Amino acid sequence: MAVLHWLVRGRARASLAAAVGVVGLAVLLSACDRGKEADKAKQAAAAPPPPTVVVAEVVQKTVPIYAEYVAQTDARETVEIRARVQAFLEAQHFTEGTVVRKDQLLFTLDKREYEAKLLQAKAELEVAMARLGKAETDERRLKPLAERRAVPQQDYDNAAANLLAAKAAVSAGRAGVVGAELDLSYCTIRSPITGLIGKRLVAPGNLVGKGEATLLDTVSSIDPIRVNATISEAEYLRFFASRKEREKARPLELILADGSIFPHKGKVVIIDRAVDQKTGTLNFAAEFPNPDGELRPGQFGRVRAVADMAKDAILIPRRAVQEIQGMQTVLVVGADDTVALRTLQPGDAVGDLLIVRDGLKPGERVIVDGIQKARPGAKVNPSGTPASSTADAKGGEKAEAKPAAKAGGK
Repeated sequence: MAVLHWLVRGRARASLAAAVGVVGLAVLLSACDRGKEADKAKQAAAAPPPPTVVVAEVVQKTVPIYAEYVAQTDARETVEIRARVQAFLEAQHFTEGTVVRKDQLLFTLDKREYEAKLLQAKAELEVAMARLGKAETDERRLKPLAERRAVPQQDYDNAAANLLAAKAAVSAGRAGVVGAELDLSYCTIRSPITGLIGKRLVAPGNLVGKGEATLLDTVSSIDPIRVNATISEAEYLRFFASRKEREKARPLELILADGSIFPHKGKVVIIDRAVDQKTGTLNFAAEFPNPDGELRPGQFGRVRAVADMAKDAILIPRRAVQEIQGMQTVLVVGADDTVALRTLQPGDAVGDLLIVRDGLKPGERVIVDGIQKARPGAKVNPSGTPASSTADAKGGEKAEAKPAAKAGGK
């Protein structure tokens, strides 16, 4: 009995110890779980928030593709003002570097010598006309007498010859008067056109016209002003070969040397007769209104024309594009704000935008600012595009494009 009692007491102690062990294990596991949750909370509190980036929406619209040509301004008319007779330059009647009107008085020469020559020519004409009158009278008087043989035939023949000589003398006298009047008129020099006059080359008081016509100044028409440019044979065939294409061509723009756009639009007025065999190009001339005289002959710039219309083009800001190992890539932000690297096929540049031929769809978002903070597969905090970029993306009529040929690296 004593042995049995001992066994029972031993089993009870073992059961109690097992129960205590189970309870301790449970408490230990619970403590471990609470520790892991605390560590996770600490890690979550210590992790930085996703970086903030600026994104732009991919848009689809029709935009113009422009072609540009190096150009130089030129006057439609340029006239050299010369002294055509020898005389002293008496006076100047204009302000240098200003616009002069047609028939405006520019210079006067000392005309006294030519006034005297005109008076002499008129006097000689009067003498010739008096001689002509006498010769006509003698011829009329002797003609009937010669017919009746009342006077020698030789007398009539002399009278007829004198009449012809008198008529010739009158003609010469009249020519002398016209020449003297013309020389006198050359002493008053007027502008043959309306245009911008340059700096005078001869000051009053100098002798001009000695031996040759002396250049005094130059006048160039500037409104409208002509712009000369060169186009390749292929571009000519594409844009200007048919009259129909020329008639429906859009107005031209002129980009000045400082990058500004001339406010007035132009049009093509002349296409050269033949292609240059050495360069394979054609010259053409356009005219632009220049009412304020802002443009002067000889300035350089670029003529820009609409070469094509890209219909339903996919557009993104050019600054969103990165080049990685020769490939054009962008960082796209998905619906869950996760960044993905996308390779694209670029097209023509349109101002601050770029046409994408393949790789993006309308409505997707690309990172334009903060690219260096974003990583593929990571999350970001996207914000909207700045107002200037948004305006560029939506202002289709204001979009500017580079030539398609240049975009291809030609």
